[in-house]
Amino acid sequence: MGILDGRTAIITGGAQGIGFAMATAFVAEGARVVLGDLDEAANEQAVQALGGASVAAAARCDVTVSEEVDGLMQAALDVFGSVDVMVNNAGITRDATMRTMTEDHFDQVINVHLKGCWNGTRKAAAIMREQKSGSIVNISSLSGKIGMVGQTNYSAAKAGIVGMSKAAAKELAHHGVRVNAIQPGLIRSAMTEAVPQKAWDQKMSEIPMGRAGEPAEVASAALFLASDLSSYMTGTVLEVTGGRFM
Repeated sequence: MGILDGRTAIITGGAQGIGFAMATAFVAEGARVVLGDLDEAANEQAVQALGGASVAAAARCDVTVSEEVDGLMQAALDVFGSVDVMVNNAGITRDATMRTMTEDHFDQVINVHLKGCWNGTRKAAAIMREQKSGSIVNISSLSGKIGMVGQTNYSAAKAGIVGMSKAAAKELAHHGVRVNAIQPGLIRSAMTEAVPQKAWDQKMSEIPMGRAGEPAEVASAALFLASDLSSYMTGTVLEVTGGRFM
């Protein structure tokens, strides 16, 4: 018996990185997962890696487009019959100093992270409130807590996700639906490992635990929030940072 037996989880940006790590953890605990991603080839590969059609399905989804998020919800209902867990994880970066950042790059990041998270939260909530149960997990970032140089767009979006999650938690609590957020810190990935050594060393010096996190460690926090282990938690923000900027 897994702690997510019989439940269906949707994960946006689920074909790779932290999203795929979460999908892997969820399937290991008995969930069926639906991956929403723009990269259809990566999505299909992820489904096969997770165990195939009996436990996973893929749906192309641009989270900034309301109708496509509707389609993602419907795919979960059509294939597995329910939406019990929603993880709003899809994201992009368009880093630049505020002086050089384009308005388009600001808008892109706000739209994918903040509007995309809002779309996923409200669409999943519409289903969950009818069944009087459900868990929504929104992926913020340490950047949304402290602000990072070169990330006025990303920091704003990730801070907004925290405020939105708390407001949604208050709206949905009496319907039996919980909404929580996670703020990862420096997590080891292809993107972070491409950071120049000097910048990497600076980041590492800020982490009391002395190491970067692994995608699976973020996935464990998401699994906790998705499951009944966190049944009396809503509107909370878990930091998965190794103690950085505590």
